[in-house]
Amino acid sequence: MIHAVWVLRVLLSHWTRHRMQLATLLVGLISATALWSGVQALNQQARNSYDRAAATFGGGSTAMLVGYDGPTFSQKLFVDLRRAGWPVSPVVEGRVLISGHAFRLLGIEPLSLPAGTGSAPEIGQADLQKFLMPPGQTLVAPETLADLKLNEGATPQVNSMALPPLALQDNLAPGVLVVDIGIAQHILNMPDEVSRLLVGPQAGTRLPLEQVTGDQLRLAEAGAPSDLERLTSSFHLNLTAFGLLSFVVGLFIVHSAIGLALEQRLPMLRTMRACGVSARALTAVLVTELVSIALLSGVVGLICGYMVAAFLLPDVAASLRGLYGAQIPGQLSLKASWWLSGLGMSVIGALIAAAAGLYRAYRLPVLAAAQPYAWQKAQQRWLLRQGAFAIVIALVAAASLYLGDSLTSGFLVLAGLLLAAALALPVLLGGVLWLAQRGSVRPLVKWFWADSRQQLPGLSLAMMALLLALAVNVGVGTMVQSFSRTFTAWLDERLAAEVYLNALSDAQGEEIVAWLRRRPEVEAILPAWRTDVTLSTFPAEVIGFADHATYRERWPLIESEPGIWDKVHAGEGAMFSEQLARRLKVILRDHVRIPTAAGPWQVEVVGIYPDYGNPKGQIGVDVAALAKHWPDVARTRFGLRVKSEGIAPLVAAMREKFGLDSSRLLDQATLKADSTRIFNRTFSVTSALNAFTLGVAGVALLTGLLTLSNSRLPQLAPLWALGLTRRRLAGIELLKTMSVALITALLALPLGMLVAWCLVAVVNVKAFGWRLPFHIFPAQLVELLAIAMLAALLAACLPVLRLMRLQPAALVKIFANER
Repeated sequence: MIHAVWVLRVLLSHWTRHRMQLATLLVGLISATALWSGVQALNQQARNSYDRAAATFGGGSTAMLVGYDGPTFSQKLFVDLRRAGWPVSPVVEGRVLISGHAFRLLGIEPLSLPAGTGSAPEIGQADLQKFLMPPGQTLVAPETLADLKLNEGATPQVNSMALPPLALQDNLAPGVLVVDIGIAQHILNMPDEVSRLLVGPQAGTRLPLEQVTGDQLRLAEAGAPSDLERLTSSFHLNLTAFGLLSFVVGLFIVHSAIGLALEQRLPMLRTMRACGVSARALTAVLVTELVSIALLSGVVGLICGYMVAAFLLPDVAASLRGLYGAQIPGQLSLKASWWLSGLGMSVIGALIAAAAGLYRAYRLPVLAAAQPYAWQKAQQRWLLRQGAFAIVIALVAAASLYLGDSLTSGFLVLAGLLLAAALALPVLLGGVLWLAQRGSVRPLVKWFWADSRQQLPGLSLAMMALLLALAVNVGVGTMVQSFSRTFTAWLDERLAAEVYLNALSDAQGEEIVAWLRRRPEVEAILPAWRTDVTLSTFPAEVIGFADHATYRERWPLIESEPGIWDKVHAGEGAMFSEQLARRLKVILRDHVRIPTAAGPWQVEVVGIYPDYGNPKGQIGVDVAALAKHWPDVARTRFGLRVKSEGIAPLVAAMREKFGLDSSRLLDQATLKADSTRIFNRTFSVTSALNAFTLGVAGVALLTGLLTLSNSRLPQLAPLWALGLTRRRLAGIELLKTMSVALITALLALPLGMLVAWCLVAVVNVKAFGWRLPFHIFPAQLVELLAIAMLAALLAACLPVLRLMRLQPAALVKIFANER
């Protein structure tokens, strides 16, 4: 034990003499841990919110009975099941708007609630009389009360009806309003209907479900993922992929710093081995030293990761709320597992980054370990094997592309492409530099390229980091720009009406339509009625189209049959959104049975259209056919074609006459601006992670150059002795670094295009169900190339300045040293 302590003290003395190396090692571990833990903090915060939402009277934590054919079913089934011995409790759920903000309204029957159903025990036992007796209570979480900007006891208006007084319930999920089931049915206009039945523990015998309800209900077992988890899983998987990429790039810094430290400590290691310290004991102490540094860096990295997560949380919350309706609290609340996993990732990452160096130190003989270039020679021997391994990984990625049919396989293709390219980079760089050397005639130029090849083992990891960071920036940037261009054009086609209206009730809708028919500036009134259905367990929305030139001329279509609109308005055909068509695996001319209130309705697939940003599927049918098959559909939504000069006066007049706020009456320009704002905030998180990754790659390059700077003097001293000035030597070193960085950046551009194609054609399709058009943006490529070269220039400045200021005596000593 005493010997181990003395060996550790000797090893630690290296860091007191090389503080810059210690700083780069700490920066690498801190940045890797910070970016990974920051992303995981965001994911954990969101998933905690999903769990709270799911635990609110059902969700994945409770077994449920749900309808086969639609989101609701008759309340009579609840009575039949209770009589048949089933311990079920009804729940009604819907969305309501209060002051322009959307909330989940839940109606419960507390007397029959199963024990352990989220917040049910507290609501079922505490103040039950206040909840059930008039005027009742509306239970809300503190976050919801803050969003409403109301005090406890207030009675907000919903659909021209007042909710019961608000009452705080601490363990409820944000964005949820809980009332008695009768009140909810009245507000949501769902008389004698329920959304689901919660199933409690079985207390006795009960009849089989099919015998009681036939094929009207199905059992969703406890533990199934909630709708929010299923809809947002791809979003969080994307965040995790970026966090993992940043973590890997940060480990390149760690690998370079540890490699330099081990190389400079070779004489020290040789001396300790000669003094009787075994290779096993020496390696154990090196591991102990590394783990200690990793734990220290991990703590700092977790603090930085918390700050990164806090910085990105508003954008992530806005994206999830805008895209999926998920309510995420604005303050981070993290579990102990997050801190422990972050420290574990820091230690595991450090050990992985140092594994090769530790293994070679353990295996190399004492005399071989005294050679200062042992690492570079060993690394050159692995070059051909590394190239072969890159080919194998590329083949695995190709097989995943051909055989895979899931989001995981899509990310496997992307990861294989990036890993194969990174491993192949040293081979490609070596080939390019060899060709340049063969084509050179002048001695100094020939030495320039030969020396650049000799530097490759030390710079390869930094160049891999630069390649990965730049390729991902190119790929993601191209995907975002392609999406932005497509999304803007799609909005122009999709939002064809000048004004969009959602009346408070059917009666008000009829009153508004009658009033609009007398307005000369109104050119057309287009019903936009819709209802929800379930197709093969996938939630979908059925929307109705009026027979009007607006849709025939402007509605975006990916593919369609001849005479598509005639078939739709005849009630024989339907248009399916791209994501729903992919989920159901239907193509043109297929026939699909749609469950309706009047019985199954078989339609032909006559068109497929893009529906970007919608987590649900969508079916477009004739509005008259919609009203025929769903007689009780809400007739409140309309699109208005209005002369341009009459838009603002019409909106103002409607708000004054009918009391419609901005959540129920919007002009086209405002709706487009809101959609674009949600789009921009969605990808602001991606842009921030891209910038972090590129910054980490720049630090990795700086670390690699600092690693080589001390070992470069034996190559530069003879040139100085032959008459080259230190300034010219510094210029040559700068030019070599910039040349290798330029070759890497140029290779990263086509790799980035492949990454973009993979994101657009593979990952995006698996994650969201739609495929984007692929565009190339030359200006963006030039900009990223310039940023990469600027990062390389900044990283090379410090080693070059140190060389320019190097004293001649240091160069003379090179010839006296034994090397």
